[in-house]
Amino acid sequence: MANHIERRKFLATLLGAVGWPLAARAQQPVPVIGYLGPESPAAFASRVEAFRQGLGQTGYIEGRNVAIEFRWAESQHHRLPALAAELVARPVSVIVAPGGAPAALAAKSATTTIPIVFEMGADPIATGLVQTLNRPGANITGVTSLNVQVTPKRLEILHEAVPAATVIAVLLNPTSPTADSQLRNLQAAASALSVRLHVLHATNERELDAVSAALTQLRPRARRLF
Repeated sequence: MANHIERRKFLATLLGAVGWPLAARAQQPVPVIGYLGPESPAAFASRVEAFRQGLGQTGYIEGRNVAIEFRWAESQHHRLPALAAELVARPVSVIVAPGGAPAALAAKSATTTIPIVFEMGADPIATGLVQTLNRPGANITGVTSLNVQVTPKRLEILHEAVPAATVIAVLLNPTSPTADSQLRNLQAAASALSVRLHVLHATNERELDAVSAALTQLRPRARRLF
């Protein structure tokens, strides 16, 4: 499993990786892909488009020789286990779990036999998804950008870009399994940079309106807030 590869290239090889040779398609039932989305269809529109393009590059066209069952948690991560269970009961041939650890963990908890392919920014070993990067084991594999590990570096870059800023806003989804580790890493980096974090929480798109309102109230008191 590679730490990072181009998403579209990865998606283009998905079906071949789970053993669906093109030559045998006519003799087999149409495979069904389960797509477990942690957010909304609108938020994942570009990813879904890239996913369909990747399938097309390997000769699979939705509605012709492959079917896709979508399940969307709408940023309510507590819904993911039930949605994953629905896909398993369908049943599907493979579960795609993009967009972070919550979807991948839910899929892993739902089945030990259906192949699972994840895409995430956290460390899959630390989150308990895989045993090692080169030998993930069990029925799960995928790609990671190790985004959580580089979060402090992003804070450093932001501070370099705006060195006068003393308060930096951080938006977190508290239901994410990586929220605590990300916040710890950020707080350590903020302390080293002598800046203060203003932590805001949102678990769905509706709560983002409240976040925007909070930022509006803070802005007059701290123009350096980001």
